[in-house]
Amino acid sequence: MASADKCPVDHSSFASSSKEQCPVDHSSWTSILGRRSQDGHGAAELPDTPAPPANLPLDRETSSIPRTDGSNWVYPSQAQFFAAMARKNHNPNETDMKVVVPIHNAVNERAWQEIMKWEAGQGGDKCGGVKLASFKGRPNDLSPRARWYSLLGYSPPFDRHDWVVERCGTRMRYVIDFYTGHGGESSPRNVSFFLDVRPALDGWEGVRLRTEHFWQRWVGGFWGGPAKSESIHQKP
Repeated sequence: MASADKCPVDHSSFASSSKEQCPVDHSSWTSILGRRSQDGHGAAELPDTPAPPANLPLDRETSSIPRTDGSNWVYPSQAQFFAAMARKNHNPNETDMKVVVPIHNAVNERAWQEIMKWEAGQGGDKCGGVKLASFKGRPNDLSPRARWYSLLGYSPPFDRHDWVVERCGTRMRYVIDFYTGHGGESSPRNVSFFLDVRPALDGWEGVRLRTEHFWQRWVGGFWGGPAKSESIHQKP
């Protein structure tokens, strides 16, 4: 599991994009996200991280995703993101940071929104709300569903994460498969992501939620696709 001082999304590779992809290559994601250090730069958290260009912003955005300690997870600054990529020898481009970081943040927020849809009505509001307890990036592990979709001819996800949430003392693992799609414009500022978010089937609670969800869709006569989509636009 990840340490307490990271972001919910793991990034091990971010490279320059083609016109029809996200501005970075998400073959896997490794992140250095955490809580604010005293100088706002994160150097105390990452002593071996190369120094980023001095003109990259150090300000960091606080996410809407609550932690179990009462605070919220914090997204990386552009300087931290650049430093993490450099530390992994991914040859980052300084000018890409103003596009990459907002996309990273938006994907995280979307993933949490999808988890909250599953958690609606499950009683988390009785104890202060559902919180993200831990997470793990598993880019090399295809989930059973992703493997099945691949056999049917769909492109495999570019990444997979397991997020563990806490609901009034009960911990639930969610599997998130991340897919890329094509937006309406061939621009890196118009990026379409497909997030397939569901409870893991490793306990009764996950089985219960998945079964209830299945029957609600079946009774209602509504059948959706295998994933949720979100077009993410970078502000000019």
